[in-house]
Amino acid sequence: MVKNTFKKLADKWQAKWDKEKVFEVTEDKKKKKFYVLEMYPYPSASGLHMGHAFNYIIGDVYARHKLMQGFNVLHPMGFDSFGLPAENAAIKEKRHPKEFTEKAIKNFVEQQKQLGLTYDWTRNLKSHDPAYYKWNQYFFLKFYEKGLAYKKKAPVNWCPECDTVLANEQVHNGMCWRHKETEVTVKHLEQWFIKTTEYAEELLKKADILDWPERIKAMQKNWIGRSEGAEIIFGINGTPWKVFTTRPDTLYGATFMVVSAQHPELLSLVTDEQRAEVEKLVKKIHTTKQEDMGLLEKEGAFTGSYAEHPLTKEKIPVYAGNFVLADYGSGMVMAVPAHDQRDFEFAKKYKVHIRTVVQPGKPIKELKEAYTGEGILVNSDKFTGLESGEAKKGIVNELKKKKLGGKAVSYKLKDWLVSRQRFWGTPIPIVYCEKCGEQPVPEKELPIKLPDKAVLGKGNALQNSKEFLEVKCPKCKGKARRETDTMDTFFDSSWYYLRFVDANNSKEAFDKVNAKYWMPVDFYTGGAEHACMHLIYARFFTKALRDLGFLEVDEPFTKLFNQGMIHGKDGYVMSKSRGNVVNPTEFMEGKGTDPLRFFLVSVASPDKDLMWSDTGVEGSYKFLSRVLKHSENVKFGKTSKRIGSKLHQSIKKVTHNIEQLKYNLAVIAIRELFEAIQEEEISKEDYLAFVKLLAPFTPHLAEELWEKHGSKGFISKAKWPVHDDKKIDLKQEYLEEVNENLRRDIIDLLRLVKIKKPSEIKIIVSKKWKYGFVKKYKELIGEKRDYKHVFQGIMNSDLKKHGEEAAKMVALFFKDASRIPKQELSAEEEKENYDSYKEMLGKEFNCRVVVEEADSSNEAKAGNALPGKPAIIVK
Repeated sequence: MVKNTFKKLADKWQAKWDKEKVFEVTEDKKKKKFYVLEMYPYPSASGLHMGHAFNYIIGDVYARHKLMQGFNVLHPMGFDSFGLPAENAAIKEKRHPKEFTEKAIKNFVEQQKQLGLTYDWTRNLKSHDPAYYKWNQYFFLKFYEKGLAYKKKAPVNWCPECDTVLANEQVHNGMCWRHKETEVTVKHLEQWFIKTTEYAEELLKKADILDWPERIKAMQKNWIGRSEGAEIIFGINGTPWKVFTTRPDTLYGATFMVVSAQHPELLSLVTDEQRAEVEKLVKKIHTTKQEDMGLLEKEGAFTGSYAEHPLTKEKIPVYAGNFVLADYGSGMVMAVPAHDQRDFEFAKKYKVHIRTVVQPGKPIKELKEAYTGEGILVNSDKFTGLESGEAKKGIVNELKKKKLGGKAVSYKLKDWLVSRQRFWGTPIPIVYCEKCGEQPVPEKELPIKLPDKAVLGKGNALQNSKEFLEVKCPKCKGKARRETDTMDTFFDSSWYYLRFVDANNSKEAFDKVNAKYWMPVDFYTGGAEHACMHLIYARFFTKALRDLGFLEVDEPFTKLFNQGMIHGKDGYVMSKSRGNVVNPTEFMEGKGTDPLRFFLVSVASPDKDLMWSDTGVEGSYKFLSRVLKHSENVKFGKTSKRIGSKLHQSIKKVTHNIEQLKYNLAVIAIRELFEAIQEEEISKEDYLAFVKLLAPFTPHLAEELWEKHGSKGFISKAKWPVHDDKKIDLKQEYLEEVNENLRRDIIDLLRLVKIKKPSEIKIIVSKKWKYGFVKKYKELIGEKRDYKHVFQGIMNSDLKKHGEEAAKMVALFFKDASRIPKQELSAEEEKENYDSYKEMLGKEFNCRVVVEEADSSNEAKAGNALPGKPAIIVK
């Protein structure tokens, strides 16, 4: 066979699909919809890698299966094309990022089309297209109107290499996620935020209803981090400061306060005498990320100010600390060193008073570490003697009565910082007027476009673009300037799935009727690394747009699937830096697309990591070559009952395993079916049913076989086969399994005894009474899975006469349930099966094959034979 046969098939059928617009889709209300989507990719200049290919093929197999089941399938593709990589590359090459991006996208699309994907390319979108980012700006204004978008001064992570703000999630161990050797610093800047915390409770509660991997849901719940407790007001220099605590029962043990060293109002608390010491502390902090702070040695500096305890009126010192987040509550915590280990260590280090207010059953004489459990209150005024739970309620009620606090809930989830100090992103639709102040851009003026000419380099090019910067105030028509921050690219990817439902609409972001028809996404696939960024933002966006009247759904993605990673031949995850990458385009140009698709879904379950293997992919190529060759001389005729049973069992298995995302098991069933049909007659209808099973995995080959045998239209839109349970002969299926197991056991035995050319193989069928034992055992185990019950039942039957042997079989079957035959046969039926199979075994092993019954055998090993597991003797 010519090496590029499968390449030619791919070219042929991709051209036909394109010409006939096979995968273009409309909103057909008469058909049930199914929306399949892979995560929005970034179009890198290096093009498609094998990880991309794997992800897209996973989605495509599912989409093709649903299409053949009669669903109206939406399967679109777009590009997350804004962001720093394109901007940095453009700076390096002294080009506009648009040129760089458009070229990368063109290359990406060509490679994606080579994979034979079912994308509706008429719905393709790019986040850097003004026709798309216009609606980013529109939604930002809608959030702004509702108070969900706001600006405030805040400490931010700053990467000097990127020259922009980073989200907490983009800081890894104090370093930039893109420049792993660049240390992140902290700056205080006026920044735009989206109020994600408004939906914290719903995001938390609705996570449980999602058909998502449990670890992803757990990560989201932890990220949202709901805590119940109390909000307590401490007065500092005449100003009320609200502090959240989960342990109001320890309030009387608060002996100092700690304000975040990153707090924008920190200096208002610092006296002149303490300023130098506090500034020294601030300079040591390099990130706003909680995880990084947790690794630091706890340090502090006295501010010179004192807080007034709300109940005792005691004056307690206020420290600046490097372990408190500026955006956690008010950015200040009450420190109770006797009952918090972090506070205990801090108090010891800075010699602050430690007061025990909660004790276990017996008094604590000397604290060597913080007592963090609950117990009985001491040194707590009128609450002394109360148990912690009761004391919490009492203290909260007292605070509420004095209007100094009350019951509260806090979340780890923080509002989403969307400002970025860079050029290649969506311009934020706000202008600043000296007279009118901050003003939203009128919707009719959208989109605010990025300038076609820009001097890129250090900093944000928009600040240096007069064309962009200078504008009239929308309110007074006087001089104003545009906001030069652009949006975080996660804004683009937080609603793109909604644009796909109406991608070419120039009047609206999307039609509400279309959104009602297509949403939510039924199957969403991508990497687990997006659990706490993209997926939370997308969920927030859906809920916010629902409340703004754009949507009726609560959640964007019904089912989420995380694919595994592809490892190179060296065992490591494929990466250019390791030099172990296999280029999918080069492979498809040589071997063709279908062998690549077939191999990638054959090796392991799609959610597991897979190892690239030249031998394995060659095996896929050879198998598909055999299928193609067989199609040239397939024997059409009447399908035997055995093949009919095998076909319908295979249809059942393949359908189930595709639905369960167990593509590797579906492929095994297809291979087994082909091995059964290639030597026998089969009806054309049944043969084409086999071809349909191939179609989601190897669509080009399937289309070719479909056409070759006179079928009309495209197999991609043919009706998926449905199994008929009445045609499945489970006994026949079992016998085939028994025969294959026997063959493998013979091979293993020959290898063990080191016989390469046997003269005789003897197969000894189990004693007849053991078949009766199997039947009785299954009856008893079905009644009650209890060893004693089963053992007594066997011993109270006629099987008792087989005493020790029967007892051993009970123990064996209980220990290893796989030893229990799936089907109940008689000794005569099993012997008849082996008699009909021995000729084939004789040809394979080139020797005489004898079948005999254990009851009449003289062989010592005859007693070891079990139903479905005969004894084997080789000579």
